[in-house]
Amino acid sequence: MAPHTSRIRVSFVVLVASFVLPLFFPECYSSSVLIARASAPKSDVDLLEFPLNLEYLEAEFFLYGALGYGLDKVAPDLAEGGDPPIGAKSAKLDRLFKDVILQFGLQEVGHLRAIKSTVKGFPRPQLDLSSSSFAKIMDQAIGRNLTPPFDPYANSINYLLASYVIPYVGLTGYVGANPMLQNATSRKLVAGLLGVESGQDAVIRAFLYEQKTQKVNPYGLSVGDFTDRISTLRNNLGNEGVKDEGLVVAREDGAESAVNGNILAGDKDSLAYSRTPEEILRIIYGTGDEHAPGGFYPKGASGRIARSYLKHAI
Repeated sequence: MAPHTSRIRVSFVVLVASFVLPLFFPECYSSSVLIARASAPKSDVDLLEFPLNLEYLEAEFFLYGALGYGLDKVAPDLAEGGDPPIGAKSAKLDRLFKDVILQFGLQEVGHLRAIKSTVKGFPRPQLDLSSSSFAKIMDQAIGRNLTPPFDPYANSINYLLASYVIPYVGLTGYVGANPMLQNATSRKLVAGLLGVESGQDAVIRAFLYEQKTQKVNPYGLSVGDFTDRISTLRNNLGNEGVKDEGLVVAREDGAESAVNGNILAGDKDSLAYSRTPEEILRIIYGTGDEHAPGGFYPKGASGRIARSYLKHAI
């Protein structure tokens, strides 16, 4: 496949998304609109603070991947003195991917600021973004210890596969949170966040879909195989049925049971899947247990919802 053709197609996806998303989420993506005009109910505060865990993770992973440094240099006020991420570093990305990943990272900075303009939030939790952390996830997904260990920072394909692991989890969390929010400001904020997170996930999947048959060296598995295994792992960890799908599915599971291609994950009506905070914790901890920290969060996630499960475990 010619790289030039691949990038033209992905650029078209991005262009369409840039026109379509604002139609679905009018006035939701401006930080000035997101400043709370009324006090959010306590339940809303908890639901809005919880995704900060994912936004911190995405911001640091994308910023480090593109720049070699993160929030402590880009927006130290948002980190609030939280522990620096473990093992995060610059990735060996080609020019196009580096540009896209930098945009993602800066978008996450905006997301953090928008949420913290509405609720108090909390300092950055301890994050483990080391190569070994991602290697463990990939070993879990593939079902064996990969040799050499998977390194997300080694090249563009590895980094995109590692990126596939992250934004979609937050996306399903926003879908799950939205109907439980009571305050109009809260719902507007989540709609705006969901719009951009969905766009990021679509771009990542579009890049990977173009290369779905390419082998990920030296593991003998294709890009499509990796996405299927990662999605299956997240379904197993979440333990609430199928809410995740790879880039290629059985025809009966494709849109209108008519295609195998699955550039966007969705249910039988092509609607986005939703997840609860409990499901998300099981996935991001990599333990399948919201009471047992691990994975990207060696000390556990922050916020009242996440900490309540840690207290329960003591």
